[in-house]
Amino acid sequence: MDGVLWRGSQALPGMSRFFETARSLGIRFILATNNASKSGAEYLAKLRGFGVSVTLDEVLTSPQATAAYLARHAPEARVFVIGEPGLAAELRAKGLQVVNEQPEQATHVVVGWDRALTYDKLAEACLLIRRGAAFIGTNPDVTYPSERGIVPGNGATLAALRVSTGVEPLIIGKPQPEMMRQAMARMGGSPENTAVVGDRLDTDILGGQNAGLTTILVLTGVTSLDEARDSAIRPDYIFQDIGAVADALQQANT
Repeated sequence: MDGVLWRGSQALPGMSRFFETARSLGIRFILATNNASKSGAEYLAKLRGFGVSVTLDEVLTSPQATAAYLARHAPEARVFVIGEPGLAAELRAKGLQVVNEQPEQATHVVVGWDRALTYDKLAEACLLIRRGAAFIGTNPDVTYPSERGIVPGNGATLAALRVSTGVEPLIIGKPQPEMMRQAMARMGGSPENTAVVGDRLDTDILGGQNAGLTTILVLTGVTSLDEARDSAIRPDYIFQDIGAVADALQQANT
């Protein structure tokens, strides 16, 4: 959503038109985001602030996808969390234990974007991973498109832990296909009839390709047109913004 629908507190061009077009054409969608700082309910509230109404089932965050993955594969996990309150809330909602107050009990370390990150949190996570705790990253985005400009993202935190532990994290969000598969399952979609729209080549577009989807890049976030032209990761389509995507959908269905 960040860099596609909005940047910070500013709606990007054509956001409302995209939702109006999708609803009028009966196009199902999931708003899938790697941003691990908010819960699904918080995203609904933000969208309402822009005058857009969606349901909770139409939002899939990397914390939700991570919680669903752990609930399926490690339901007894005791989790030490680096991240903001939305991440811990999603883990608890799936019945998982968050043990930040007793970190020595942790069997898993889950790392999401944390704007209150401290050295103590990093050190605790490093020690736990070195002792054998499973290392999971909600998403690998090394940067984040803020209102102030491009700033460090969760991938920067993962890099610090990867270097200090020698352990590669299991990534749940894009570009790994797990999150895309969860989104398609919610919609009843398949790779043949599903497209991904995103602003990043290394997560959104590569993630769509890894899941076998049609890929659409918009130029309102991280990736510029020059970067897209020079990259080995090639989207199927490139549009200036989400409004141009809405216009193309409308034209294709008239």
